[in-house]
Amino acid sequence: MADQEKGESATPPRLEDLQHWTWVMGRMQQMMMEHGLDLMQAAGGKTGAPSLPAPFDPTPAIRATADFWADTMKLWQRFLDPAHAEPAAEPPEQASDRRFKAPQWRDDPVFDFIRQSYFLIADHLVKGVDAIEGVDPRQKEQIRFATRGFIDAMSPTNFPATNPLVLEKAIETRGESLLKGLKNMMADLSKGQMTQAAPGAFELGRNIATTPGKVVKRTPLYELIHYAPTTEQVGRTPLVIFPPWINRYYILDLTPEKSFVRWAVDQGLSVFVVSWKSADASMKDVVWDDYVQHGQIDAIDTVRELLDVPSVHTIGYCVAGTTLAATLALLTARGEAEKVASATFFTAQVDFTQAGDLNLFVDDDQMALIQSLSPEGFLDGRYMAATFNLLRGRDLIWNYVANNYLMGADYAPFDLLHWNGDVTNLPAKWHKSYLSDLYRDNKLATPGAISVAGTPIDLSCVKTPAYVQAGREDHIAPAESVWKITHHFTGPLRFVLAGSGHIAGVVNPPAAGKYQYWTNEAKVPTLADFIAGASETKGSWWPDWRQWLTGIDAETVPAKGARIPGKGRLPAIEDAPGSYVRTR
Repeated sequence: MADQEKGESATPPRLEDLQHWTWVMGRMQQMMMEHGLDLMQAAGGKTGAPSLPAPFDPTPAIRATADFWADTMKLWQRFLDPAHAEPAAEPPEQASDRRFKAPQWRDDPVFDFIRQSYFLIADHLVKGVDAIEGVDPRQKEQIRFATRGFIDAMSPTNFPATNPLVLEKAIETRGESLLKGLKNMMADLSKGQMTQAAPGAFELGRNIATTPGKVVKRTPLYELIHYAPTTEQVGRTPLVIFPPWINRYYILDLTPEKSFVRWAVDQGLSVFVVSWKSADASMKDVVWDDYVQHGQIDAIDTVRELLDVPSVHTIGYCVAGTTLAATLALLTARGEAEKVASATFFTAQVDFTQAGDLNLFVDDDQMALIQSLSPEGFLDGRYMAATFNLLRGRDLIWNYVANNYLMGADYAPFDLLHWNGDVTNLPAKWHKSYLSDLYRDNKLATPGAISVAGTPIDLSCVKTPAYVQAGREDHIAPAESVWKITHHFTGPLRFVLAGSGHIAGVVNPPAAGKYQYWTNEAKVPTLADFIAGASETKGSWWPDWRQWLTGIDAETVPAKGARIPGKGRLPAIEDAPGSYVRTR
């Protein structure tokens, strides 16, 4: 269809084709509107659930329907009588949509019509949600999220009959692409998880998580990895990194050229990393207090004693950063704040009032679902992986449906996506309380509202020097939410806004020369003020962080004795990356 010679006139679309697709799009819009109204009416029968305002004003819905049909008529005219039609103005987000970048979507009249019809119905579905009045704001956000998910799912790129690339590939391969895609889909169904990277392309200790080190401690909750120094002198104050236990620790030790751990070691730091155990039935009673006391504080004290130093630098990534904030508050309440010389937060939240789309998954139904999925006391990591994929369904779900299921394409050998699919199980009791106490009730942001080990904690008492990094395009921990840390801690604090999102914004080695970061030396009340007065620096923020750390403690010591993994009071148990990271 797309192989028309230059100058050859395109075959005009048939009237019956246009009529059919217009009817389909109109019926979809009508069904969605009726379904939305039914849902809201049904919700009114539940205690405390929002319902349609009484009396319900149908004017916005009627107006939305009229606008839809008016725009549909314009679309018809452009294809039937282009010489006299109003020219189409394609919004930038449609023009840059990667799903429709292939020329076939514009060169072939039928597929061009399908593409434009899709964007038209998508636009009006979103406008229809925006037009709903008298609905609780949270419920409206849930409807908007579900609508956008439906829009992404119904893209013509996701169906063989409406994707020209799929049709061409099937003809070219005499159907082999469809058989290969079906094989890919059946394999994913059998394992209950979508594949995103080439199976077998990466192996722990071979081409990912390869930074030399030793496991020097193992507890029922974590393994402590001590990395071998590569410099003759190392910083007197060691660094202890707490990755999120929602994922495997090696996001910070991917391939050597991307590894934050290897880079930090080469910068002359004594680096320790906590590798959390993937939950099993033995961890059914593990709660947040355990990750604070028997996880982070235990690791901090272990490293202090091993190297005979008064304090350590710390890093907390995502949920481990949230926990690090609680750890600092607990240590402060106990009069032990000096154990931590500095705290760095990678895309971490402590105040969840603007926590993004994840907040939409925190309600009684979700709590009940987690309970039902955790009969042995732990939540299968595939559930959380699916939840995170839903937040970016277009890129992390439907992209693979189109490429690997419909087109039968080979999976790319991408280390980050390999890690993304390497899921961990979560203690169900901890996960449920984390969602309810923090995401739903926001207790950590209220002084004394939450206790750890029986001690009420208050973030405003934390005066530990802090480096806070946020990702400008982060969809898991939005920058606006991470910024709120600046409203709670009262010690010296440096905030850095990095380009990209939750992962690429953190894992951005200087050698790659990618992205940028923004800093603002002025003390400002809002993120918008920070951005307005910020200075942009090209490349990675890692050197800025290293310079900040040197400003806190520049003293060095020889890299010998206990600074060599296994040579101090803790003998080596095994080589890095250890055993817990391999446990499924």
